[in-house]
Amino acid sequence: MSIDLTATNAAKIAGALLHERRKAGSPAMGMVLTFIVITDEGDHYDALRAARTVSREHPARVLGVIRRSSRGAANLDAEIKIGEGGSGETVLLRMSGELAKHPESVVLPLLLPDSPVVAWWPGKPPEDPSTDPIGALAQRRITDAATVERGRSRAMLTQATNYAPGNTDLSWTRLTSWRALLAAALDQYPAKITGGEVEAERVNVSADLLVAWLTRRLKVDVSRAVTKGPGITSVSLRTGGGDIVISRPDGVLADFAIPNAPTRPVALKRRETPELLAEELRRLDPDDIYEETVKSLCRLAERTASGTSTKKDASAKAALSAKSTAKKRAAPAKSAAKKTATKSATNKPTAKKTAHKLAATPGSAGS
Repeated sequence: MSIDLTATNAAKIAGALLHERRKAGSPAMGMVLTFIVITDEGDHYDALRAARTVSREHPARVLGVIRRSSRGAANLDAEIKIGEGGSGETVLLRMSGELAKHPESVVLPLLLPDSPVVAWWPGKPPEDPSTDPIGALAQRRITDAATVERGRSRAMLTQATNYAPGNTDLSWTRLTSWRALLAAALDQYPAKITGGEVEAERVNVSADLLVAWLTRRLKVDVSRAVTKGPGITSVSLRTGGGDIVISRPDGVLADFAIPNAPTRPVALKRRETPELLAEELRRLDPDDIYEETVKSLCRLAERTASGTSTKKDASAKAALSAKSTAKKRAAPAKSAAKKTATKSATNKPTAKKTAHKLAATPGSAGS
């Protein structure tokens, strides 16, 4: 069932939701959370479809928020869907004018009472979700740096720098299966790890997080290698008895290899967004491991920046040294040239006097 409300307000939307529940014979709400999706006109269809899919496992009131231009008069349009492709209610809110500057004023009256609130940005997230007007209403804030069109690594580093309890990113959720396999490998072959390597596409935020997690947990240096993908293609851990290797070249099936054991195939499919969201909604408390990982990511970024700066300083010093050496080499040459010029200038009057004497000697004109 779908209802369209134009030039409306939050009270009318709440009244329409209650009226439709009564018509369906279930005035009581069986929903467990409010799921806010902050999106735009271009991506709202796929985002809300994913949210409705998740609501089958986690019955929720889904509030889609589209902020239009803040110019002009304040206006609110709403599209309400009940019982379509999910368990719960879906409300798409289109705000313009002054309402676009204060979306929390519309969302707040529509939150389910005494239940958790989760906010999700399927596109470009705010730099600090916890201070965002809608993010401040939520206990859990889900971003996805992998969907940023440009500067994904920078976007993930920004989220890591501005981490607050309750924040998470789907790039981290994509690593759950990888982390489980790596933990299982170390359970089966509990050897001392001396190093590691993660192979993935050139720009892959999940790979950056995996390097940070392994570095933090194993206390070793983990390098990053570039492949054609898709996604993460291989993770290897070096031990004294051989390498632990999980290789997934096709994005579907992986080869699991540990020393002194045959290589085994394991399912390691790249998961879709609804599955990732469902996993995040299973626990609504802060993710301590994610917090440790993003702190490790920040430290690695600082170390890399420091190393780059040191190399630049060394290059600059080398250039200055070369320039100074060139000046020192040029100085003797200039001095020699100056002396030669001085001698030439001194010899000119002598030559003139000699010529004058020769001209004054008798008989010299006929010789």
